[in-house]
Amino acid sequence: MPDIVTEQRKININELPVELPDFANSYEPKDSLIKKWITNWIISSIEKKKIKENDILPKKSEISNYLGVSVGTVQNAIRYIEDTGLVKSKQKLGTMIASVSNPISTHIKLTSKRDIAILALKRYIIQNRYKIGSSLPSARQVAELLEISQNTTRLAYENLLSAGIIGLNQNRGNITSWYIKKIPTLSNEELNVLQNFSTQTLVDKITNILKNYLSKNYAVGDRIPTYDILAQKLNVSIKTINDCINILNKEGIILTRRGRYGSILAKNPFDNNLNQKTEIFANADKAALYSYQKTEEKIINLINQNYNSGDKLPSMIELSKMFDVSSNTIRKALISISEDGFITFSRGRFGGTYVVEKPGNIDKQQYKWLSINPNYI
Repeated sequence: MPDIVTEQRKININELPVELPDFANSYEPKDSLIKKWITNWIISSIEKKKIKENDILPKKSEISNYLGVSVGTVQNAIRYIEDTGLVKSKQKLGTMIASVSNPISTHIKLTSKRDIAILALKRYIIQNRYKIGSSLPSARQVAELLEISQNTTRLAYENLLSAGIIGLNQNRGNITSWYIKKIPTLSNEELNVLQNFSTQTLVDKITNILKNYLSKNYAVGDRIPTYDILAQKLNVSIKTINDCINILNKEGIILTRRGRYGSILAKNPFDNNLNQKTEIFANADKAALYSYQKTEEKIINLINQNYNSGDKLPSMIELSKMFDVSSNTIRKALISISEDGFITFSRGRFGGTYVVEKPGNIDKQQYKWLSINPNYI
């Protein structure tokens, strides 16, 4: 069940530290500086009992105005803090102070992609016996050596930079070079994480947890909860849930459909019999076509029965209400019909959608049901 939130308080922007990060005199990325700045403030404020669990941080737009940076930069910083388990995001509520004593959350967060990359980079430095002042390879080269994405490796570099383990030279134009400032160490716990790490990251773990949850609570054909509800249940970000759903989609476990149709369990996650996958469901790419193609058929029938050449059709909003679909679905269907030359669009004072000629009888075979609501099978 979703967390029960009590005693919520919106933290005022004026409660943030008056002393701002020094963006001008640091080679460290702004989001990394902001991450440290907010993290230190949260930890200090919790210790001084100025803030507590479930207090809501100021909006990202407020923080960006306060710091004089973009909302995207603040959002990146918040995501990094979310990785540590110090804060959590709630749909329609905002970013809240999390329980730092949650052992499940701490265990999961420990093996996020970025944290694994940080540990792997530390081990790389130790194993290759780098000395203080020695130059490190580029993030791209290390990414290839460690078989970790370049972007994740860059985040690991930035973390070691903020920790004072490595430094950054920028003396030759735009060319940057990393060097060792302090030899890192690895705790026994961190060594165990690396030893047990195959390719299982946060997304992998949550995917397995999600498989268990779906197999116990839903039958094939059932509509599964929305991303924000799943994120609340598993105490992770919506982005992590989105990544997990993409994996399950590729495995044919989940069928994702656009708009109000949501995502449906297409087969049992632990059913190894590939033939058991129901054929009434299509993959996500084809399912995206389903709604507008059926709507296209309905609009064509509407034109044939009620309109003549030169007549103006109802607006997209009126059609969406008429057929109980989104305006976007109506727009796609109308564009498809216009490409066949049956309707045309006009702008200006007398703008709208006008019938050029009646489509006549259509070939029903061209409108294939690419996915079917199990309630009507």
